[in-house]
Amino acid sequence: MIRQPANLIIGSILLIFIGGMALLALFWTPYDPAAIKLISRLKPPSAQFWLGTDEFGRDVVSRLMTGAVQSMTVAILTVAFAVTVGTLTGLIAGYTRGLADRILMVFSDALLAFPGTLLALGLMVISGPNKYGIILALGIAYSPSVLRIVRASVLSAREREYVEASRVIGNCELTTMFKHILPNCTAPIVVLATSMFGWVVLAESGLSFLGLGVPPPAPTWGNMLSAARTYIEKAPWLGLAPGICISLTLLGINLLGDALRDRFDPRMEQR
Repeated sequence: MIRQPANLIIGSILLIFIGGMALLALFWTPYDPAAIKLISRLKPPSAQFWLGTDEFGRDVVSRLMTGAVQSMTVAILTVAFAVTVGTLTGLIAGYTRGLADRILMVFSDALLAFPGTLLALGLMVISGPNKYGIILALGIAYSPSVLRIVRASVLSAREREYVEASRVIGNCELTTMFKHILPNCTAPIVVLATSMFGWVVLAESGLSFLGLGVPPPAPTWGNMLSAARTYIEKAPWLGLAPGICISLTLLGINLLGDALRDRFDPRMEQR
């Protein structure tokens, strides 16, 4: 029996818990997360309300579960957008070289000159606070990182013998790129995408905290934290609950990312 590393096991358990909470929220929550019941406002945790209620009497557990749906949806779609755009442009830049490579790298360097969250913040000011604006803004902000990783892998792979053999037997350039070069770039892409998932969750929470995320009354972990500031002394559970969810998600992603890096990097296996 193969013994799995602890970071892989713990990271997977945490992400399964958060993902399961989001999936369950699609079909069931203890209470309506948007139902306002002022008679039950700021109730502490109890058998009826496991994590208490907020300033409008809404159940915190139900809002955490629904917020997990928002965070996971934004993270998955953003990573998919960034990986798709970054992989395609990285393939083109690394394989064709020349003018296309120089133009793409100048554009990438210009985007990387700004911190990802700061760039997304500027784009969100233009697009306005909404889910798809966040996905587009964060996807644009993080795609240059994928571009550079893929380009570096392609530059190495394009000089290998199997690429020359593909050309000799008459395969077109697109076939060589997607059938022979791209599969050999998947390992760094998977590791980067895993880490990026955590970056996006944190960035989305930060934007929602600033009021530039998914607009209320839709719950997100970020806007729940923002609303909890006023009641931090009177009702500390309002801030602790979403903060713990964000922390557990980031911890799970980081542990899983470390495990994938160790698995895909042969230099780690030799230690």
